Amino acid sequence: MNNTNAQVSAPSSVSSGASADATNSVLRVPPASPAAAAAYFGASLAFHADVSDVASALAADGDPGFVVIDTRSTASWDQGHVPGALHLPTALIPEQAEALLDKSVPVVTYCWGPGCNGASRAALALAQLGFQVKEMLGGFEYWVREGFAFETWQGPERRTPDALTAPVDGNDCGC
Repeated sequence: MNNTNAQVSAPSSVSSGASADATNSVLRVPPASPAAAAAYFGASLAFHADVSDVASALAADGDPGFVVIDTRSTASWDQGHVPGALHLPTALIPEQAEALLDKSVPVVTYCWGPGCNGASRAALALAQLGFQVKEMLGGFEYWVREGFAFETWQGPERRTPDALTAPVDGNDCGC
């Protein structure tokens, strides 16, 4: 069956004669076809990684197959950064990336957090130079909020996970 043009049935709570998309802001614009959704979400995963997946890959034995780049200022880096990350501020990427990075190794960029697009700007600059790149969703903020260890100019730190961002018992979230 081709679901490309499938219609969404109105819930029984919607009075007869009223369409769901006219009264419901969620369905005012209908969902994409399954094929379009698969293409979109597949592409999203090609461009993004979350902090839990990055932390898990870095914690595993051996080479994770990528390098993590902190794209923030030196003051921000000193305040805290992902252990093992390379410090390469976005403004310095055009002049330093090719000397510091191997184009055959994927790069994962991060900045402060969801309210900052510095990691996106850095990813764009790296992609324009020919690097394979992903952005770490949540940035340093969610790295810390999820309770992963980080480094500061004073040494290593770790904070208690925020119950709104990660399981407090330390188990996998299941997603």
